Amino acid sequence: MSKANVVVCLFMLLAVTDVFALEPPKLPLGFFVTSSGIGKGANLGGLAGADAHCQQLAKEAGWGGRSWHAYLSIQAEGNKPAINARDRIGKGPWANAKGVVIAEDLAHLHGDKVALVQLENNVNRLTTLNEKGELIKGSGDTINQHDIITGTLYDGKAYNDGSDHTCQSYTSSAEGRVQMGHSDHSNHGVIGGNLSWNSTHASRGCSPESLKITNGVGYFYCFAAN
Repeated sequence: MSKANVVVCLFMLLAVTDVFALEPPKLPLGFFVTSSGIGKGANLGGLAGADAHCQQLAKEAGWGGRSWHAYLSIQAEGNKPAINARDRIGKGPWANAKGVVIAEDLAHLHGDKVALVQLENNVNRLTTLNEKGELIKGSGDTINQHDIITGTLYDGKAYNDGSDHTCQSYTSSAEGRVQMGHSDHSNHGVIGGNLSWNSTHASRGCSPESLKITNGVGYFYCFAAN
């Protein structure tokens, strides 16, 4: 190889190295939809049972070293204060199993208004993956499983209207209803879009059969809180 060719090759190698050096490292897994429900509809064993399921699935995917919490709210009851989903999941940023950032922080995730500008997160049909990096079946698929249990308002906080939106704090497969979001959420304002990722409609009931009627199988969101 001539000296000129050697110089050209070295130049190209340095150029490629510089390109990769400019690319920021991908964030670790910090957000996923459970690849399976617990099997009892919206009875998740309470927050503790849901958190444990998140932790186990993350461990099986190789991310058990992080602290995982289910994105679920619980209404105030008696002397027990409300628990807000947004207060359980850390401060962000969070990335999916492909390293794609779905939100930088809580304000970005929930579209909080900052300087009168509505910030749109990156939670949508193509980025809302399970811990294995698989897409969730949604509208247009042969089987639609896009209903995700949250018990939550749009802002990530618990309801305060006196009604049960959590199937008795995620302990009942019989009485009550639970608020659901859509995993195949579309951007705000899109005609025919799938509304909110975290608060779209209530379920018909709390049993596996009731969730199935509105395209749910007991999935919920998990976030790394550290």
